[in-house]
Amino acid sequence: MEGTIRSNIKVGSIVLVVQKEDQRTGKLTEGTVKRILTNSPQHHHGIKVMLENGTVGRVKAIKS
Repeated sequence: MEGTIRSNIKVGSIVLVVQKEDQRTGKLTEGTVKRILTNSPQHHHGIKVMLENGTVGRVKAIKS
């Protein structure tokens, strides 16, 4: 599923996100969604979320 569409992402989903400081390298961080921070229905760079460990990033892939 695409991480650019808000309705694809649910609290509790396991996702891969790219953090702001990792945008140049493309390093992905895996985690469980705690909060969805983007209000719009879609965002071309990925929906911004907060993971349970406090990491904030844009969703690049949804695992489950």
